[in-house]
Amino acid sequence: MSRSEVDFDVVVVGGGMVGPTLAALVGQAGLRVGLLERERPTRWRADSNAALRVSALTLATRNVLSTIGAWHGISSRRLAAFRRMQVWDANGSGAIVFDSADLGEPQLGWIVENPVVQASLYDRLSAIETVEVMSGSSLAGFEPRTDDIRLRLEDGRRVSCRLLVGADGSHSRVRRDAGIDTRGWSYHQRAVVATVATEHGHEDTAWQRFLPTGPLAFLPLYDGRSSIVWSTDPEQADRLLELDPERFAEELTDALEWRLGKVEVVSERAAFPLQLQHAARYVDQRLALVGDAAHTVHPLAGQGVNLGILDAATLAEVVLAAAARGLDVGAHGALRRYERWRKGHNLLMLGALDGLQRLFSARLPPVSLVRNLGLRMTNSLGPVKHFLARQAMGLEGDLPACARSESGGSA
Repeated sequence: MSRSEVDFDVVVVGGGMVGPTLAALVGQAGLRVGLLERERPTRWRADSNAALRVSALTLATRNVLSTIGAWHGISSRRLAAFRRMQVWDANGSGAIVFDSADLGEPQLGWIVENPVVQASLYDRLSAIETVEVMSGSSLAGFEPRTDDIRLRLEDGRRVSCRLLVGADGSHSRVRRDAGIDTRGWSYHQRAVVATVATEHGHEDTAWQRFLPTGPLAFLPLYDGRSSIVWSTDPEQADRLLELDPERFAEELTDALEWRLGKVEVVSERAAFPLQLQHAARYVDQRLALVGDAAHTVHPLAGQGVNLGILDAATLAEVVLAAAARGLDVGAHGALRRYERWRKGHNLLMLGALDGLQRLFSARLPPVSLVRNLGLRMTNSLGPVKHFLARQAMGLEGDLPACARSESGGSA
């Protein structure tokens, strides 16, 4: 079958942040891409309130988004660079501080509202002629064939492509219909999120205190306020959601040990469940998974969306390399290269984050003693601390080319 006999080279299911990133990377190189998402994001407005869901974007993610021209849209809207991260244990004196100045970088990363990232990505997609955003419908099923994969949409349309990519989240329809199993478990925690104002400025710092029930993070926003993520057990989460704003603010103030003075809640509150999940495989016949469709992690280190963006950049690099050689972009050999490249890295990160979550959730006195000692020792060992920071920032490791481009930079 010739290239012209399929509707698209690649169809991406899922229009959050990872799916549009992949669509832009592949589409700007000339491949025909369809992005399937039932509802396009609502139009972002400069006078909108800060969104409850935010992401901590690394330098590697910034590099990928710069490659497709989306970073300019983010920085021209609103974002907050954070230059320090301060972490401490509620059950002891252990603490660790990461400072971008020690690493020779202007910042450790950026806190950006998810709708800001989406708006910038969709702006870029609208400028790429080879990308078609197919909204108003969703995937009803698919049939892999020797030379293509046929998709059925819920509105009755039929679409064909060489490669189908599931970027449709932790409850991925693509993954389920492909029969790909997942491994993992619930953390029996929920993350409570809200926007707050604090008596003292956030100092361009991400603050995180590990409480016995889970971590509490204060993440700096563009206007001096903070986005909070309080991971705790379901009963505590329900109680926090039901408190009146003044009482909730008092509990936040105490939980952060008054580091930023009195806290005022300036938004609604929401909560979402936390789990670890990893797909048994990332690829199948003419099919690949990226982002939360392939893996979900605990938010304690803010790595979730960054891992997904690196998935997208890696898959794009593999697909475009195949296309440049005149090969089938949906061939299993190319897809297996993507899986080998990303699955091992993601598995290590999932293991590390799960280990941290378990370590800081343990309440036994001997574990607490070792944990606090480890924090103090790591904080005093410059080379070890710098290595951990550079890994988390996406400055080290086997990265796709577009994630390795220039580091640093201001906004």
